[in-house]
Amino acid sequence: MTEKIIIAGSGGQGIMLLGKVLAESAMEEGKFVTWLPAYGAEVRGGTAHCMVVISDDEIGSPYIDRADTLIIMNKPSLNRFSPRLNKGGIMIVNSSLADPKESSLNIKKYPFTDMAIKLGNIKVANMIALGFYLNNRKTVKVKSVLKVMEKMATEGREDLIKINQEALDAGVKLKDG
Repeated sequence: MTEKIIIAGSGGQGIMLLGKVLAESAMEEGKFVTWLPAYGAEVRGGTAHCMVVISDDEIGSPYIDRADTLIIMNKPSLNRFSPRLNKGGIMIVNSSLADPKESSLNIKKYPFTDMAIKLGNIKVANMIALGFYLNNRKTVKVKSVLKVMEKMATEGREDLIKINQEALDAGVKLKDG
């Protein structure tokens, strides 16, 4: 098994964190992993994307030309990265901020930002998207992600663990949309 994922959005949407949590969760399970972050000229508000490769075998390069999965969090990222989806791949789109028109692609869309607002923290849209990804692709286990989230949280910020777990669960529970 090898899964190539491009995660893209704007700075401040937690794009790098989503990729890092996914990569560390795969490492937790003993898989080979690469994580390649790329920031635009402006970090917060500018474009940001990262590439994550998860494999049962050694990985030759962290760069992804064609992705098995795209996680797209805004319209500029949709325009930029949708041509890089492999045939048969899946595109997961934050429909709060992007509305894909291409009908020949396997597109799954949910309003991750709107859902995060309803949970009480707009910043957890990335974790809702991650939960939806995990439920659809099964590359890593949810319990591995939760373990990594607990490790990454700073002392005294149990509230962040709780809201991120709620967001992850909300994404996992979404139907294959």
